[in-house]
Amino acid sequence: MNLSSHLNLEPVLAYASGTTTRTGTAIDMSGWDGALFIVVNATIASGADGDMHLVAGATSSLTDSTDDVKGSAVAIVVGDSDTIMVIDYYKPVYRYVTAVITKDSSNAQAESVIAIQYAGSKLPVSEMGSDELLKLLSPALGTK
Repeated sequence: MNLSSHLNLEPVLAYASGTTTRTGTAIDMSGWDGALFIVVNATIASGADGDMHLVAGATSSLTDSTDDVKGSAVAIVVGDSDTIMVIDYYKPVYRYVTAVITKDSSNAQAESVIAIQYAGSKLPVSEMGSDELLKLLSPALGTK
């Protein structure tokens, strides 16, 4: 069994640096029990004070709900440069969810966010193309 056959990877926020709060692309949780939201922090300026948190709603535009997911905030501060942080969102109440990176508007932060949806009830999951995913089954050593 390959793990990649039982999960779905979704880009939420492409890499960018700046001082403006960013809201990611909503992902559809229909048919999934959970999602790991992973922020990859790059350089965070001295004095930066922000967070990653989740927002959720019944529609993909998330305009029906501006509510934060209670308890989902993970602080991002200067000491977090070059780190990875994860929010495990399990048994969602709303169908759509995304990550928000809140910034303090004066100190730059650089990051990207992906979501890994897991425990899907609609298996087999349609997989990424062969140019995006390489599966190896008991590979031998040798030239790449």
